[in-house]
Amino acid sequence: MKTLNRREFLGCSAALLASAACSVTATAYAQSGSTLDAIRKSQVLKIGAVADGEPNFHKDHTTGEWSGIYIDFAKRLASSMNVQLRLYETTWGNAILDLQSAKIDLFLGLNPTPQRMAVIDFTDPLYDNAYSLIANKSFTGRTWGDLNQSGVTIAVDVGSSYDNLVTSLCPKAKILRFETSNAATLAVQTRRADVQPLVITLAAGTIKKNPDIGKLVIPQPVKLTSSCAGVRKEPDKAWLNYLNAWLKTMHQSDTVKNIVFSNMDRLMGVKPAEIPAVVQF
Repeated sequence: MKTLNRREFLGCSAALLASAACSVTATAYAQSGSTLDAIRKSQVLKIGAVADGEPNFHKDHTTGEWSGIYIDFAKRLASSMNVQLRLYETTWGNAILDLQSAKIDLFLGLNPTPQRMAVIDFTDPLYDNAYSLIANKSFTGRTWGDLNQSGVTIAVDVGSSYDNLVTSLCPKAKILRFETSNAATLAVQTRRADVQPLVITLAAGTIKKNPDIGKLVIPQPVKLTSSCAGVRKEPDKAWLNYLNAWLKTMHQSDTVKNIVFSNMDRLMGVKPAEIPAVVQF
């Protein structure tokens, strides 16, 4: 049996507690039909958003306006349903709880870990991201095997998908675990760690904004991770089926690539040509 790390344990425990505490809300939804029925009835789509999560979410603290990769997804989804989009500010750690309590109908940008899949459902991928590294400029490793060495120190935010990844792949390396991703980045910048694993949409932008942090490395072989949308578990899968059908049309029209590249450029200053060709959105 797999042991849950602290963040996964706390997150899933919170979700389970929320599910019990909000049984009245869950019952109301069950009686009224699926989430899709509720959205169509209210003419409002409720989606969670995380401030300072560029390029995925960006909140202008002067105007209060939101933008970013997942905001563009949300706007297009609301338009396809001909309903009003209502954004609720949350955190990555509270997203599952907000879904369970019916505060939001959808959260865009979750990785479907086994722990999360136990408490919520996931759509097909919005897009596949690639794992990369923010590395000290003196670091010469190019493969995942190069990371799995006793002399390598890896910085991660505790309980994240990056933590799970390197714990599995790099048992010989020293792993420093921090409460936040920014703290892990600082560990690389101050040479306490050799590398920090991040998906390329985050790593490329971080280095673009502050080249002194280090360099971008995409370890070989390339490892992809899926960015999906999370929804409440419910007997009627109409909402999940609607979302997957909508995502299929988004991919067929090449809209997803345009959304990712335009936000990488506008919010992070990363041009499409600066994303290694091996990474496809």
